[in-house]
Amino acid sequence: MKAALRSRQEPRRVSNGVIIAAMLLSLCVLSIVKARYCSTPFGKPDDQLKEQMNSSIRMETDDEPTPAATTVGGSEEDAEEDVEEDSAAPVPKVTTERAEKVVSMSGAGAGRKDKDKGHKKKKPTCFMTSKRSERCEAAGDIRVVGNASTIYIDSLDREWRTKPYARYHDPVAMTHVREFVLRPFPADAPPPACTKNHSVPGFVFSNRGFSGNLYHDYTDVLVPLFLSTRKFKGEVQFLLSDLKPWWVAKFRPLFRQLSKYEVVDVNNDLEVHCVPRIVVGSDFHKDMGIIPSKAAGRVSIVDFKRTLRDAFGLERAAASRGGATGAGKPRLLIISRKNSRRFLNEREMAAAATAMGFDVRIAEPDQHTDMSTFARLVNSADVMVGVHGAGLTNMVFLPAGAVLIQVVPFGGLEWLTGVTFKNPAADMEGWDALKAAYLDKQNVRLDLDKFRATLRDALSRLPPASTPAA
Repeated sequence: MKAALRSRQEPRRVSNGVIIAAMLLSLCVLSIVKARYCSTPFGKPDDQLKEQMNSSIRMETDDEPTPAATTVGGSEEDAEEDVEEDSAAPVPKVTTERAEKVVSMSGAGAGRKDKDKGHKKKKPTCFMTSKRSERCEAAGDIRVVGNASTIYIDSLDREWRTKPYARYHDPVAMTHVREFVLRPFPADAPPPACTKNHSVPGFVFSNRGFSGNLYHDYTDVLVPLFLSTRKFKGEVQFLLSDLKPWWVAKFRPLFRQLSKYEVVDVNNDLEVHCVPRIVVGSDFHKDMGIIPSKAAGRVSIVDFKRTLRDAFGLERAAASRGGATGAGKPRLLIISRKNSRRFLNEREMAAAATAMGFDVRIAEPDQHTDMSTFARLVNSADVMVGVHGAGLTNMVFLPAGAVLIQVVPFGGLEWLTGVTFKNPAADMEGWDALKAAYLDKQNVRLDLDKFRATLRDALSRLPPASTPAA
């Protein structure tokens, strides 16, 4: 009896073993396939994560992204040599081996490839020009309906959407930027009728995002705008989205250097603007900089500074130990602040500098400061000193050879833009808490002996007094 029972159980054990072995084999095959074709399906490369975290830090501190404890600026020609190639590298096209196989196995695709061999691939209407900028370009019959944020383009065969602000890597900033839709002409109705015709290209950009903060005004809007439109030599119509009247008034002298036409408040404009060519969005190379080898006409940040000098009527092209006249005192400009990051011994600093032979000026710029007046004040300085912050962006008005002294508050703030955190920011009460601890609630009392030593170093770096002022 037992032998008969055992004989009936043997086949069951064998079949159970076969099932288990098959399951284990399936798991092994799936693991190999996943490792081969599906590596990090939802993850992000470390360098991309680092870029996003660094951009978040820059956004939260609301200041310059790469501060130095003491920064001494050389000539404009030296600044031109400071090139960071990676910041303007084109966004790579990611193609998996699996996708390549699918394409190669497609009979229709292979036939089309042979047929079109030797023909250049058509450039897309919208494309990323860097990690943080997208540009859309088209020519032909183009009609801009600004109050609907829509651009009708006869040559399109599909719809495109874009936001004309050079901070694509920062979702918080881009949330506030108006989106534009580029559409083909309607198939069942005529396109909107032109009410205003232009013979020059239209250029759409936005001053939302973080504009209003001087650093972001330049790095996100003005430098990219210069980089993208100087090649038109004034023959371009600016169509500004999210326009702030006070902001346009502040930088109107610069706009008049780049365009012969008044800026159009495109979102509040009832006209249908017809243009022969449209460009939506600016190029971007790097923070507060341009890479000449990648720019049309090989323009540089030096050219941008010259354009600013022309725009605001700045007379000094070069700094000097002899000041503006070449035979007087060098001028020191102290950038003052009312609230956080202010100098607690500002008067003592001024007295120490005066005793060393400087002509000292103290100024506190804000959103309501007249840009032309303040630009002329900065241009009169040979040395400028301030606590790390957006106010130091006014260095763009300094003459060539002037010295910038940047004071960084306690807390190792250089580290903020260089380290990537994989743990949630909430673990340390978020970046707002860090910003409050090290930036918003910290004032500075300079060691006067070290300040004097720094000023002596600055003097030694200035061009000789015999250098004539331009």
